[in-house]
Amino acid sequence: MERRRVAIVGTGHRGTGMWGRELVERYGGVVEIAGLCDINARRVAAAQRLIGTNAPAYTQLAPMLREVKPETVIVTTRDDTHDDVIVAALESGANVITEKPMATTAAKIRRILDASARTGRRVDVTFNYRYSPFAAKLKELLASGVIGDVVSVDFHWYLDTAHGADYFRRWHAYSRYSGTLFVHKATHHFDLLNWYLGANPVEVFARGSLRHYGRRGPFRGPRCRDCPHAGECDFHFDMTRKASLEELYEAPSAEDGYVRDACVFREDIDIWDTMSADLLYEGGVQVTYSLNACMPIEGHHLAFNGTKGRIQLRHRETQPFPISDYDEILVMPNFSTAEAVRLPRIEGGHFGGDDRLRTHLFDALAPDPLSQRADARAGAQAALVGIAAAESARSGKPVHVEKP
Repeated sequence: MERRRVAIVGTGHRGTGMWGRELVERYGGVVEIAGLCDINARRVAAAQRLIGTNAPAYTQLAPMLREVKPETVIVTTRDDTHDDVIVAALESGANVITEKPMATTAAKIRRILDASARTGRRVDVTFNYRYSPFAAKLKELLASGVIGDVVSVDFHWYLDTAHGADYFRRWHAYSRYSGTLFVHKATHHFDLLNWYLGANPVEVFARGSLRHYGRRGPFRGPRCRDCPHAGECDFHFDMTRKASLEELYEAPSAEDGYVRDACVFREDIDIWDTMSADLLYEGGVQVTYSLNACMPIEGHHLAFNGTKGRIQLRHRETQPFPISDYDEILVMPNFSTAEAVRLPRIEGGHFGGDDRLRTHLFDALAPDPLSQRADARAGAQAALVGIAAAESARSGKPVHVEKP
């Protein structure tokens, strides 16, 4: 079997791990890493070593596309640069797999959609939460009609003090790069809503505040390494404990100045860590959503309220007390017996979702009965919700959600 030639653009932790080393280990029989590209020469060289590939390394996109001629380009660069990479890859004749969010502004989204239509090439967006066992089961239950038509949704996502804080150490802490967590992180959640409901959002009213990080901090330094406050800071991050981060970020920082352990209390941080949004969907479904990035727990609470009952999930990722080895969905029809549906927890990234996603992307014969594979339109719609939410939080007014 001829293997598909894949190029990776952006060789940080995600590009080198899930789309690099793990791809080679699990899908090496059908995929060949044909090229690597990153603007930082030291980082792309480190990625070669960590992935274990002899694929040529580049610091400029155009010569890589011209010389390597990949069939598929995987985009794991900083969010605000996605559109430039995606459009160039499409115009070179490649299909694209991009990390979420697909783009950070409506104009960039339109540019990608136009390029995909013009070239006839496909864009897949890596919404791996769709592939988790509990998400697939929820989709099946909703489609079964057991609770009738959905009328409202309660959706609340919690990031713990490790994961949540990490967004404030990195480039994500600046809205010009990430679009805020309404775009970078909540794109996952808005996509799940769009997919679960099979409908388009039409309006959003949102709020956002910075309550834990940035200027709220009691002290600050340029970065965690050699920080004089290390002994008293609850958020001190010792990057030396993970060799791959040292290779991918510390040595390369001499080239571009980007450090992976910047202080979470930097005063110029301009994204929110505490967010909420009310969404209205076509057909009148009302959604109450929140995202908190400094919690003692990690996971989410999700409930669908229907004309005939309620479906509820409390998913736990980390918490300060034992977690069961199964996820439980409660199905509660009106006027009849409730049922607890238990699903074994699966090992692997995003609870086994990463592997299922990669199987769909690299196995042309993989069935897709739940429409889990997300195309450019799905990526656009999810990002447009986040973009509208960020605009609403800034303006204090409801914002219409554009259609892709």
